[in-house]
Amino acid sequence: MTIVVGYTTKPEGKAALQRAITEARVHQENVVVLNVSEGDGVRDPLLASEDELDSVRRILAEAGVEGTVRQLVRGKDAADEIGTIATEVDASLVVIGLRRRSPVGKLVLGSNSQKILLNTAAPVLAVKA
Repeated sequence: MTIVVGYTTKPEGKAALQRAITEARVHQENVVVLNVSEGDGVRDPLLASEDELDSVRRILAEAGVEGTVRQLVRGKDAADEIGTIATEVDASLVVIGLRRRSPVGKLVLGSNSQKILLNTAAPVLAVKA
């Protein structure tokens, strides 16, 4: 089976990656690391650079975990992309990072984390930085 992790360069994304690695080692599973941009990848602060993606590959290798790193810039929101890939690889687990948001922020901006939790068929593990 495979663990899918939503990755950003923020502390929440790094925490999700570390927890996915821990789970993969315990359960002897592969990892698919997803870095997603909903729009203009050039200006998206959550889109990792090639150096950052190489660093993720090194972290996986050093941990002894088989994995792939995918960066998707297709105009879809992160929740939809993660759900699609989780279904595609028949994920046993999806790992995401959470950040604290104000009540107004939740109302106005929506929540990818909430959408992933509610709409993804696989179990979802949400971690804090």
